[in-house]
Amino acid sequence: MVLQGWEIKAIRAGQVQLTDGYVVIRDGELYLIGCRINALRSASTHVNPEADRTKKLLLHKEEIKRLVGKVEQKGFTLVPLDLHYKDGRVKAQIALAKGKAEHDKRNSVKEKDWEREKGRLMRHKVSSGPKD
Repeated sequence: MVLQGWEIKAIRAGQVQLTDGYVVIRDGELYLIGCRINALRSASTHVNPEADRTKKLLLHKEEIKRLVGKVEQKGFTLVPLDLHYKDGRVKAQIALAKGKAEHDKRNSVKEKDWEREKGRLMRHKVSSGPKD
């Protein structure tokens, strides 16, 4: 990854949020977007930290070609899983993921609604339980 000094310090301190992050391909290069690195309070005064900055991922050309081929297939996307240190460098572990189909999303929503309703019913049943 191409990072600035304050980002390295913030990553070491665990100030990273990958939940909304994803990887895009532009001009044959990979970029990490939506990964939030919060600046430390002790960041230098002359640095203007930008938490949601787009970061370039450094990969070998063969790796990029292989990933581009997979991403161009329908429904695949690249998502970051982890940031870790190796030999003094920050490495990003990325995964090839397939998005849910529309009918899968509807089933997930139904299941969540049922679990919520079941929880309500159980709480109501417990609170208005047998009266001795």
